[in-house]
Amino acid sequence: MIAEKTTGGLQGFLNIAKANLRNFSMFLILGLIMIGFAFLTGGVNLNPRNFTYIFIQNSYILILAVGMLLVIVVGNIDLSVGSLSGFMGSVAVILFNRTGIGFVPTVALTIVIGLIVGAYQGYWIAFVKIPAFIVTLSGMLLFKGLNYIITNVTPVTPKTDVFKEMASGTIDVLRTKAPLAVSIFRPAQGEVHLLPLILGVLIVLYIVITSIIDRRNKIKNEFYTLPVSYFLLKLVAISAIILLLSIQFTRYRGLPTIVGVLGITAVVFTFITRSTIFGRYIYAVGGNQRSAKLSGINSERVIFLVHVIMGGLCGLAGMAFAGYMNSALPDAGKDFELEAIAACFIGGASTTGGIGTIIGAIMGGLVMGTINNHMSIMNIGTNWQYVVKALVLLLAVWYDLFARKKAGVA
Repeated sequence: MIAEKTTGGLQGFLNIAKANLRNFSMFLILGLIMIGFAFLTGGVNLNPRNFTYIFIQNSYILILAVGMLLVIVVGNIDLSVGSLSGFMGSVAVILFNRTGIGFVPTVALTIVIGLIVGAYQGYWIAFVKIPAFIVTLSGMLLFKGLNYIITNVTPVTPKTDVFKEMASGTIDVLRTKAPLAVSIFRPAQGEVHLLPLILGVLIVLYIVITSIIDRRNKIKNEFYTLPVSYFLLKLVAISAIILLLSIQFTRYRGLPTIVGVLGITAVVFTFITRSTIFGRYIYAVGGNQRSAKLSGINSERVIFLVHVIMGGLCGLAGMAFAGYMNSALPDAGKDFELEAIAACFIGGASTTGGIGTIIGAIMGGLVMGTINNHMSIMNIGTNWQYVVKALVLLLAVWYDLFARKKAGVA
């Protein structure tokens, strides 16, 4: 194999960029959306408060998108995640109010219940071979009904603000009013919150160091690597995005708690999908289930475990939504499944399975959330927001099919 392939000059660089466009298209699209709306809103959409609330308002969808990505990659779909999330949010609040076991045990128990529900649905899908569409459609109706029953069609408010703090609060440490820091960062509320900046710098250092080590190992083993110029540009772009986001959090209230939860979730499942045998099995089953089975992979177990994971993440997302609303609502979860599915497809997941990334799904969710947020800033009604999101979803799937056809993928 060749250690490094280059084509001289600008044309070679453009060819490489074109070949890798699919991997970074969501970052470019999100950037263009923000720049475009900045002109339309007079820059209001770029203030640090708005950045914080985009993540807070869409946290539960982004968590669901992580699990939905696994379901879609394995070749299935889950229509029950919205109703199940609403149901699990109600379960969590009722457990917390009536048992007095405390918040952390409530979180753990809610996730465990979600895993059990995921196992229930996964059993019918993986072992009984009922199509996922039918099983999860049944689940959607089941959990919607159960949510009405346990809430008695009445909102249930947590007895303390701990759910609200999880969903809308911030990790408020390392604050300073030092004149130098204030003059540099120009915070929205007179205080600079240093934790997001420190974490951002550490994340950038980790990415840079691991990327360099990975590149050296590939060259040592004579694997293909990108040219140095493209490699450096990629590192600079990723580092800039992380640091800019960190600075925005630094300027307003600090790191949102739910962003920390989402970040841990994304890191864990990115590691699982990229660096574990189980993760490789997920893509193998989604790419060709018959071939995977002939290769010795227990495809039924893989599908079962993916739906178990989805159930657990529904528990986490349900608590995030209950915290955001500071109430468990009888009709919670409406359209959550559609938003999560759209986030995955917009983020590059294939409609036929086997292709997709956790980061892509999160970026797809942020694209949808950013469009909602920015159109609300412009006082554009919900009706038009649905129209725009519909077009974005259709164009994203068309782009996926076009790119795969051009690459010669069936």
